[in-house]
Formats: sequence, structure tokens, C-alpha cells
Amino acid sequence: MARGHRSRICSRILALKTDPETKTDSPWGLWPAAVCSLIIRTFNEARYLDAVLTAVATQTWPADRREVIVVDSGSDDGTLEIAARHGCRVLGIRREDFSFGRSLNLGCDATTGDFLVFLSGHCVPTGPHWLEELVRPFEDAAVAVAYGRQVGGPETKFSEHVLFEKYFPAHRVSKQAPFFCNNANAAFRRSAWATHRFDESLTGLEDMHLARTLVEHGRVVRYVPKAAVFHYHHERWAQVRRRYEREAIALHRIMPEVHVQWHDALRYFAAGVLGDMALALSRRQLFQKLPEIVAFRACQYHGAWRGNHAHRELSRRQKERYFFPT
Repeated sequence: MARGHRSRICSRILALKTDPETKTDSPWGLWPAAVCSLIIRTFNEARYLDAVLTAVATQTWPADRREVIVVDSGSDDGTLEIAARHGCRVLGIRREDFSFGRSLNLGCDATTGDFLVFLSGHCVPTGPHWLEELVRPFEDAAVAVAYGRQVGGPETKFSEHVLFEKYFPAHRVSKQAPFFCNNANAAFRRSAWATHRFDESLTGLEDMHLARTLVEHGRVVRYVPKAAVFHYHHERWAQVRRRYEREAIALHRIMPEVHVQWHDALRYFAAGVLGDMALALSRRQLFQKLPEIVAFRACQYHGAWRGNHAHRELSRRQKERYFFPT
């Protein structure tokens, strides 16, 4: 990673570190033998993986009670060499066998931890207390899932910044569905995962699918804004559309009562664009960001509409398009 790029990440981490005066005692003192197993899915993640693993290595959770598993689906950009340099255990999954749920189940099966921590290969923890904050909610026996805050980077698209602020705010809120969570930065109790496991047939949202099952069985999902990561996306517009399309396909499986008609998509698009425009205007960025705002919201809601109406078995070609965008 270039020195200037690394320094920008470090400066952002310093800016978001938790105020030490607001911290409480470390939770791992309450679990003297608890182990955290970190599972990181990768496919050509060399751009940020070194920063991710460096941040993991500096966590305050004891090093002898954490392990890192990388589940890779065919990287050829140096990802595997970075993982090896950091001492990670690397598991491979063939492209034709890949799904988000299957790769996570594979990683979980290879671990021994009491808490299964999922982190994207392009999500960099913002400080050394990230891991202990993420698993702190497990002090409550009812909590089965915890998920942390996500913030964008300097190259994040404007509308995605807006979405991060909406779904992963700086303070805990109760507006989300009780089973909402996101495996880019989340933790599950091993016992909860082992009872139901991730659905391996979904095209996405395997986290929410499992969380919904757990909530229906009386368990709790907890949002932890202090457990923050920088979530970096560098997608072309077609990739943005496909991301929302595959997530809409999965959402229809999880919540079949949700229907997105063409007029709904148009209404959501207009509302999203107008809301983003108002925010950009207040930040004196409207003329700079307007083309990007329109393009992002068009891809988002076109993809959501297509996915909501794509009730079909995915061919191998379609799976490649959704899971390995080029």
C-alpha cells in the first residue's frame, strides 16, 4: 500500500478514536477464557487488507484469545501473500461453489471461538478498542448478534455516505428492523450460529436472514456505534446496480411481503435524489456531486426493482456476475 494512502487511513483512524474518558472496563476481563474468531471474506482485497490486518493486530482484546481466518474465493492480486505475511489461516473456496453464506459457514466451521466476528476485507477498524466494543453486548445472555458502525472514506460516493449515516449512525437508535445487521462488521455468538447457520443459497443478506431467525426465537440484535470501521467501496456503476439487485433478490426471500413496483422505484429514486441534493446544497457540494447523486440513486433503485422481480434460479453466469463483478 502506498505510503500516502496508508497515512490517510491512519489520520482518519486517529480522528475517530473513542474518547478514553467515556470508556468502561474491558469486557474480556469478564470472560477469562473467551476466544474471538475473526472471519474475513476476500476476493482481490489487496488494496486494504494490509491495513485491515494491521488494525486487527493492534486490538486490545488479548492476542492469545483471538484467531484470524481468511476465506478467499480466488484472489490473484496479492491478497493471499498479505494474509500469509500477517500469519492468517487461509481457506479457499472455488468460485463455482461460492455464496456469501457458504463462505462464512466454511470459515466458522474452521474456528474454535466463542464469538464469531465477521469483517470485510475492505473494512478497516477505526481504533484498538473495536473488537472489545463489538463483543461487549454479549454480556447480556439474550444478545445473539452485535453489529458496528460503518463510515465511508474520502473516495466514498456522496449517496453512500448518506446511507452509512442513516443505517449506522454515531449514536444508538431503535429505528431499524429488530433483525437488521450487516456482516461487513458484526459478531455472532457461536452457539447461535451453530443452531441455525447461514443460508448458503441466498445472493446476499445472509446476516439478516439468520438474525431474523434468531429474533423469532427470542434472541436480540444489538447495534454498537463505538465498534466502528471505515468501509471502502470502489465500484463502477454497473457493480453498484448489481449489488443492489442481488440484495433485493435475497430480501424477497427473507421478506416476501416487500414488493417494489416500477412506480415505487421511481418514487424512491426521486426522494433519494432530492434528499441528497438538499444535503449537498447545505454542504456547498451540490454542483460537484449532482451527477454522482443521480447516477448512484438510479443504480440503487433500478437494481432494487430488478432484483425484486427476479424470482428465478441463478445460472452459473448470473452467479459470477453477482458475486465476482468485473
